[in-house]
Amino acid sequence: MRCACLGICFFLTLALLLPSAADDDRHVSVYSNAATYTLPVLTRENKDYVGLLELLDPLGAVSAQTEGRRWKIVYNKTVVEFTVGASRAYIEGRSYDMPARFLLENGRGLVPLASLGALLPRILGGPVTFHEASRRVLIGSVAVHFTAQIAKREPPTLVVNFGSPVNPMISTEPGKLLMIFNRDPVVAPGSDLLTFDSKEIPSARYEESNGTAKVTVTSSLPLFASFSNGGHTITISSAPQAAAAPPVPPAPPAAQSAPASQPAAAGVPAATVATAPVSPSGPVRFFAVIDAGHGGSERGAALTDQLAEKDVTLDFARALRQQLEAQGMPTLLLRDGDTPLTLDQRAVMTNRAHPAIYICLHAGPLGAGVRIYTALIPAGGKDNGPFRDWNTAQMSFLPVSRAVSLSVTEELQKRRILARTLTAPLRPLNNIASPAIALEIAPAVSGGADFDSIAYRQEVAGSVAAAIASTRAQLEAAR
Repeated sequence: MRCACLGICFFLTLALLLPSAADDDRHVSVYSNAATYTLPVLTRENKDYVGLLELLDPLGAVSAQTEGRRWKIVYNKTVVEFTVGASRAYIEGRSYDMPARFLLENGRGLVPLASLGALLPRILGGPVTFHEASRRVLIGSVAVHFTAQIAKREPPTLVVNFGSPVNPMISTEPGKLLMIFNRDPVVAPGSDLLTFDSKEIPSARYEESNGTAKVTVTSSLPLFASFSNGGHTITISSAPQAAAAPPVPPAPPAAQSAPASQPAAAGVPAATVATAPVSPSGPVRFFAVIDAGHGGSERGAALTDQLAEKDVTLDFARALRQQLEAQGMPTLLLRDGDTPLTLDQRAVMTNRAHPAIYICLHAGPLGAGVRIYTALIPAGGKDNGPFRDWNTAQMSFLPVSRAVSLSVTEELQKRRILARTLTAPLRPLNNIASPAIALEIAPAVSGGADFDSIAYRQEVAGSVAAAIASTRAQLEAAR
């Protein structure tokens, strides 16, 4: 499958266990120091069930065997026995009643979901907190608590501090900003409803459902969230204009036909290729703009039935934003949800934001390591007064773009990640009026099994952020 921007799609599988699809897409989330994962919730006999072996397997050594109607598992050294059709379990010889009977399907032992709060502490030998209504299991002391308070600034700002780094999915709708925690064991503060002494940001509400936690911040203004303090802090304030809904690129006032020797860029009418206006300078709000490839109906590479490249690039973009903001570089994601954007919209939004650096992200399974691209400028483009040629807008920023790409390559190689620099006539790189690079991320080793390694994802994001920080003076000077 070919990628709209880069020609070759590279696939990065995220370092997380994705929800397995139950018939009605219900699942239970398990959080522990050993692993964070989800399991499908199955309906049997009008009751909710979950596979016990699958639940225990990520947590330690476990085995199972069937003897007639008896099903026995051994977790570490703890022996647990069930009888098919019976509602009593035996853990190290002691009996425990369950709210529904034990089921065995093709060797797979199913226990009532409601029994986890009683069974798991005795099997694991430690504290377990089970939120049955929302289907969340917290093992040990993994819970992430948070506080929220208004900072007296203009405009007012809500500062949310977490006990551990978090990386929620953030989206906005009129009057609200939503933070959805799929992989972080965030728990409620003292009250589910928090109220603030602010007319602009009056309240925030905590909710849990279907294995996830959600914080909804209400406001009379459009809101924007930024990360800092290594992911421990999320600051919510009024949204900058650049983060508004993507505009449709305006037709240039004096559009010229592309020269016959210069083919039109893919997907762009020839009448709009030759020239496009560069936005007038405005207040600088962001140091970096990150563009997660694909979105909406454009899925990118079909990785599995459940996982598309557009989701992978978005999650990686969030990780990179966290790393950049931890180094003091305010960062804008062109899309922080499943938003469809054309190549022209991506370029126009970036040029209006006037960042110091633009970073385009794609991912896939081919090859190894990371490829860092800079634009290959086509011949024949000419600026027209205040309007810059659309296909050569990157021209004057290319030296700094190449310096950044080399810095990223060197930083990745220092951390023993394969990396190389390339040039290509890529869109929207050619259309960006700021230093710009594109990353294609593949496994660390060709055909390797490190797609599920969170360490690899953090290492790549950390390398890119460190490289950009080292070239910060050059990037500032280029603005």
